[in-house]
Amino acid sequence: MKTFKILLLCLISFTGLSAQQLSVNSLTVEHKVNPIGMDAAQPRLSWKISASGNNVMQTAYQIRVATNASFASSSIVWNSGKVASDESILQKYAGNELKSGQRYYWQVKVWDNKGRASKWSQTAFWETGLLSPSDWKAQWIEFAEATDRYIPAPFFRKEFDVTKKVSKAVIYATAHGLYELHLNGEKVGDQVFTPGWTTYGHRLQYQVYDVTKQLQKGQNAIGAILGDGWYRGSLAWGDNWGIYGKKLGLFAQMRIDYSDGTSSLIVTDDSWKATNSGPIVKNGIYYGEEYDATKNLEGWSRAGYNDNAWKKVSIGNYDFKLVSSEGAEIRKIEEIKPIKIFKSPSGKLLVDMGQNMVGWIRLKVNGPKGTKVTIRHAEVLDKEGEFYTENLRAAECVLKYTLAGTGEEVYEPRFTFMGFRFIEVDGFPGTLTADNITGVVVHSDMQPTSKYESSDSLINQLQHNIVWGQKGNFLDVPTDCPQRDERLGWTGDAQAFFRTAAFNYNVAAFFTKWMKDLALDQRKGGEVPVVIPDVLNPQGSETAGCSAGWGDVATIIPWELYLVYGDKQLLETQYPSMKAWVEYIRKKSGDSMIWKGGSVYGDWLFFHPLVNNHTSPDGHTEHDFIATAFYAYSTRILANAARVLGKTDDAKTYDELFNKIKKVFIHEYVTSAGRVGTNSQTSYVLSLMFNLLPDDLRAKSAQFLVNDIRSRNTHLSTGFLGTPYLCHVLSDNGFVDVAYDLLLQKTFPSWLYPVTQGATTIWERWDGQRPDGTFQDKGMNSFNHYAYGAIGDWMYRVSAGLDTKSAGYRHLLLKPHPSKKLEFSKATFESAYGTVTSGWERKDGKILVNLVVPPNAKATVILQTDNPSNVTEAGQAISANKNITDIQSENGKMQFEIGSGSYMFEYVE
Repeated sequence: MKTFKILLLCLISFTGLSAQQLSVNSLTVEHKVNPIGMDAAQPRLSWKISASGNNVMQTAYQIRVATNASFASSSIVWNSGKVASDESILQKYAGNELKSGQRYYWQVKVWDNKGRASKWSQTAFWETGLLSPSDWKAQWIEFAEATDRYIPAPFFRKEFDVTKKVSKAVIYATAHGLYELHLNGEKVGDQVFTPGWTTYGHRLQYQVYDVTKQLQKGQNAIGAILGDGWYRGSLAWGDNWGIYGKKLGLFAQMRIDYSDGTSSLIVTDDSWKATNSGPIVKNGIYYGEEYDATKNLEGWSRAGYNDNAWKKVSIGNYDFKLVSSEGAEIRKIEEIKPIKIFKSPSGKLLVDMGQNMVGWIRLKVNGPKGTKVTIRHAEVLDKEGEFYTENLRAAECVLKYTLAGTGEEVYEPRFTFMGFRFIEVDGFPGTLTADNITGVVVHSDMQPTSKYESSDSLINQLQHNIVWGQKGNFLDVPTDCPQRDERLGWTGDAQAFFRTAAFNYNVAAFFTKWMKDLALDQRKGGEVPVVIPDVLNPQGSETAGCSAGWGDVATIIPWELYLVYGDKQLLETQYPSMKAWVEYIRKKSGDSMIWKGGSVYGDWLFFHPLVNNHTSPDGHTEHDFIATAFYAYSTRILANAARVLGKTDDAKTYDELFNKIKKVFIHEYVTSAGRVGTNSQTSYVLSLMFNLLPDDLRAKSAQFLVNDIRSRNTHLSTGFLGTPYLCHVLSDNGFVDVAYDLLLQKTFPSWLYPVTQGATTIWERWDGQRPDGTFQDKGMNSFNHYAYGAIGDWMYRVSAGLDTKSAGYRHLLLKPHPSKKLEFSKATFESAYGTVTSGWERKDGKILVNLVVPPNAKATVILQTDNPSNVTEAGQAISANKNITDIQSENGKMQFEIGSGSYMFEYVE
């Protein structure tokens, strides 16, 4: 009996240990963590696995979904049962029909190939939005039609009574313009710049807020402040304001559920009141904000406020399609403090934040009533050390604050953002210190997913600059720049930078939303505007004015999204847009296959020497060459997408079309010696990257590219379209050393030149600020422009060797490329399956390669040696490691397969 008890205890202990060795974590719904306000009828569920041991694969899963966190049987709406499957990402909900405004709790458990079963995961949830137009009972409310560009921000309010115990209260809200909700004297939620920027003529996002804890028994008050934002404000150039409309409006409803099972609605209607006599005198994204604290409406969003002077609202009538927020919400993400407060040579009071940032300044000030403090913003100082704002063009980028004189006052704007490192402060009462100034960094709240580090401090600063360039320009749409009178969703910049962006952050939701806007703004004939949302063409216009390399975002990003996140549904959703774009070019090019006039911007901002010192080739790439190359590339992508989606006829059609374009391209642009186009670097880069050369000429063309780089003393000359592929083409064709030389080049044009000049973000131009301190063209010279940061992709995928062979990083390709110019290069990436690590280090004459493969994934490894006996893993010969299979050696490299787990390989260099 005693022996039996011991055995039983051992069995129980082993079972518990086994469960602990296999667990489920990181549950997401449609790429989001516990989202509130989902419109999807069948939301897709994903999870990750933690497990001990190597070669761990999921063999089955079980999902349960309930309307109660206790998972009582009566609340279960779906139990998948045990499903024999190794799939752990984007599995569709398949239970009862979802109801509006309902929170659904879910858990998952898994089984693996080691015979282990996990416990149920921690509980996650999603909450549906309003799934039917009939669920909306609110009306659009407006106040004061305005004909002037700038108007005071209107305030709206309503009081209501709560007489019963509340079990739950939820607000659904959106606006024409930007809105900030208040309830009982407190801001609702932590988002800013709501409802975000979409193609307003087609759809408008709404947000959902759980405000249960903000309600009180008895009298309550709800209110909102509206700002111009993208809807009514100035966009682009000239007199381009009020593009979507000139009247601001609010549309909101609150559902209050009571403990007795009843509910009530508070909606925007003609019972609300409004005023435009508040403190926000003027606001605009390009302008900034003027705030007069002597006009503060103290207690305006609390019950009992005297609103007798407020006026009744008017009712608007609009037919907008309302959709729940799909992208990453915009929030205040972090705060930074000044590193220096000083006087310029001319005596101006300046503050250096130490980082070119996007957001605004929070000001703390104490002074007499009526004192006016003005804050201006700039990215750089000129060579004399003075405040430089000429590159802002017409954007005023100013904050004007009038003190109320009530003691210590704290001010920060609501409806504007600036791109800046330096501020100029005028009119500050007393001595300005770092305690008075805080930089509030604002951007879309994307989850950081990677880290890259090398032994070179300049490259590490470059990586820092790349990340901060993304932070500054990913504010609901991928903008070109955050400071001047532009800040638009330029498509060419976005497609060039996408793969780097997807390393730095989880951008699945961010780009899912933006790509849907692209499809809506795409013209019926397939033409893709150069900015999304399209504000450069009249609303409803039949043409858009597209350009090759910009419009190709319609094919490139959906395909790259699929490769990074394994999101086949998004590919399916965007497929009509992808096809329409290729067919648009097909119609334009006709039987010639050459897309004449298709490139408006060419290889934008490529570098060439000044005309009066023109000793090297100018680097220009012929525009029709670019257009035809991208025509071929988009066609090839479309064929691949068709194959993935099972559209076999389309795959055949576009494979054949690609081959026809390639044949004509070779005839038109490639010589028998392997010279291509205008012999520019981008000519060679695009033709090699897009597989547009005969196999027997690839090596010659790659050599011509290298010769051009060396003829420029190892400098690049590529622009927005050639730069993202330059180092990839070099490393793919046996010139990794040249790629490293370009990466490490410190004189301009190069990636590290701005770093040596103190840059903290990526510049728009290679020579935005020259060595003598002078600036490039003031009309187009942003110091926060992420496009050239596309080199980050090469740093991750080639230098550190972290790449994928299949969609979603399920089958990894880990191929580190050591260089004698560095001591180490390493990266981690949070993939859909878990943390991936790849990197190398030089130590004691050996190369150490550290690799981590997450559970439910596998990897092909390629090491830069072809001698298996030269390689060990954890001190043992790799041939003796049963977790390493299919070992092959060829052409100076060794390849093999590994499953999940951590590995440390060593070989003599």
